[in-house]
Amino acid sequence: MLFFSDFYESYDRSNGLNLYTMTTFFRILSYVRPYWRTLALSISCTIMFSIFSGASIYLTIPLLETLFDQTPMEIAATQTPPKNQLVPNEIVGVKQYVEESIRGFLFAGTKSEALFKICALIFFVFMMKNIFDYCQSYLMARVEQSLMRDLRNALYEHLHNLSLSYFSNERTGNLISRVTNDVNVVNGGVSASFVTLIKEPLLIIVFLTMAFTLSWKLTLLAFIVFPLILLIISGIGLRLHKQSGIMQEKMADITSVLQETISNVKVVKAFAMEEFENKKFRKETQSYFKTILKMTRIRNLSSPSTELLSILAGAVIIWYGGQQVLISGEMKAAEFLGFLFAIFQIMPPVKDLASVNNRLQEFSAAGKRIFEILDTKPAIQNSPGAVAISEIKDSVEYRGVTFGYAAENGEKRIVLSDVNVRVRKGELIALVGPSGSGKTTFVDLLPRFYDPVGGGIFIDGTDIRNIDVKSLREKIGIVTQETILFNDSVRNNIAYGLDDCPMERIRDAAKAANALSFIEEMPHGFESMIGDRGVKLSGGQRQRLSIARALLKNPPIMIFDEATSALDSESEILVQEAMERLMQNRTSFVIAHRLSTIRNADRIIVLEHGSIIQEGRHVELMKQKNGLYRKLHDMQFDHQ
Repeated sequence: MLFFSDFYESYDRSNGLNLYTMTTFFRILSYVRPYWRTLALSISCTIMFSIFSGASIYLTIPLLETLFDQTPMEIAATQTPPKNQLVPNEIVGVKQYVEESIRGFLFAGTKSEALFKICALIFFVFMMKNIFDYCQSYLMARVEQSLMRDLRNALYEHLHNLSLSYFSNERTGNLISRVTNDVNVVNGGVSASFVTLIKEPLLIIVFLTMAFTLSWKLTLLAFIVFPLILLIISGIGLRLHKQSGIMQEKMADITSVLQETISNVKVVKAFAMEEFENKKFRKETQSYFKTILKMTRIRNLSSPSTELLSILAGAVIIWYGGQQVLISGEMKAAEFLGFLFAIFQIMPPVKDLASVNNRLQEFSAAGKRIFEILDTKPAIQNSPGAVAISEIKDSVEYRGVTFGYAAENGEKRIVLSDVNVRVRKGELIALVGPSGSGKTTFVDLLPRFYDPVGGGIFIDGTDIRNIDVKSLREKIGIVTQETILFNDSVRNNIAYGLDDCPMERIRDAAKAANALSFIEEMPHGFESMIGDRGVKLSGGQRQRLSIARALLKNPPIMIFDEATSALDSESEILVQEAMERLMQNRTSFVIAHRLSTIRNADRIIVLEHGSIIQEGRHVELMKQKNGLYRKLHDMQFDHQ
């Protein structure tokens, strides 16, 4: 009763659900279009496989007649079964012509000769059937794997185009799950569409035609079960669509917990939180376990239901057909057995078709999650007519810049308010202020990680929103407190994004960044692997590699976001020296936690609550005894 109540509750939504499934299917179809030739060959092989499958079953009739019929061969070769008077005369004529031709070829000669011909023909038919089955499977696999590759590439490339604000609102594990697990599910839906929905109906048509020509009465009787099967399949499919979406979300939760734990394993161990994380992971896997069991129970309900009804129909057919053979004599025993072989060969395709709706519902749920990413428009895009810049000729200017992050209630949480700053080419600007004053946001707006909600930023008088994003970011180098390195060699991390970079340039950049000495001490020098996020290096070494990477890029604008705040004194000195080399003849923005590192700045900007409250050189700001800069300076040095 619960099943049927769920079915009727879902029935009103079925039209919209089917429409969305079809919309998703046609969108996925666009990724298959480049491979239509391979797909067409696969379908052709499927058609040939179906024809030879039907022939393999039909050959059982002359085989049985040869083995068990005692009628002399010369009579059997000319005999035809009784006509089925309710079948159109055209069909009867074609059937008689085909049967007479086959009998004339097979039964010409002795029974031993006929048996040899039949066995040879059976071998040939099964050989061709399997050849076409192999070719169809291989060609379809090419299409499916090409689709998965292209879909994953599209997702990955689109993720790169999305702005930082998108990633701030999404869990990393959830995104990974969509690129991996959901694409696999979509592939299953495509396989169901181009294999099952073509191959199985063709097999049904072939076997049904064969069964109909043998006995139209028994064939119609076999159709009694179909309406009930379709009703059950529809109900199962509607429930499965809902559970499939839940299952994908649960897998995304597991991936997120796993990714977060591995990324922060040092913190987990430092706080002895292994058991806490284990419990959290067990909770997610248990939730997924319950969901997948429920989904499996729903999915597996389709197959036994179909099989049970099929066996019921089969028993009725055998009883009725047996009456025609034993009592009325309307059919030969060999023909009746051939009919049974054909009709029961229909059952496996019907059962496979029963699962297609389920797979398409899973496909629809996964496709929805994939297209949610692909349909997300990048917040940061090139404006029409965006221009490329080759250099910074004069200045970078903030004019009335206001910015706020989106809050949960939909409003903007203002971080910067009416900021006005003009930075000349080659000038070193230091940003100072308490936590939350807007320092990082100030520099994040320059490479257009975000766009201001008011005012604008101008380079040489051109609004950066009218500058090509790639061109803009190529002119900016960034070194942050949390150094981002890749699980690759030292060389590839320094030369990140630069193909075929000469080793001499890489070595010079490492030397200027005070990194050459420790690199040469590593087991394989510049080819040494540094581990995930540079875990095999110290904080100072990671930071110097980051500076070497920026030096090699040679940008006209540099941003340092508290690049030395997490380092010990010795590492800080080495990094500071490297930074000073990097800042020479460049326009530089330095967010400083340690005020001792910015005394030589051309200008110091003091931020508080998103507004500029002080501006000047170190000596000038120190003279303002009641100013925030003097207060921060005294607090820091009084504690040293």
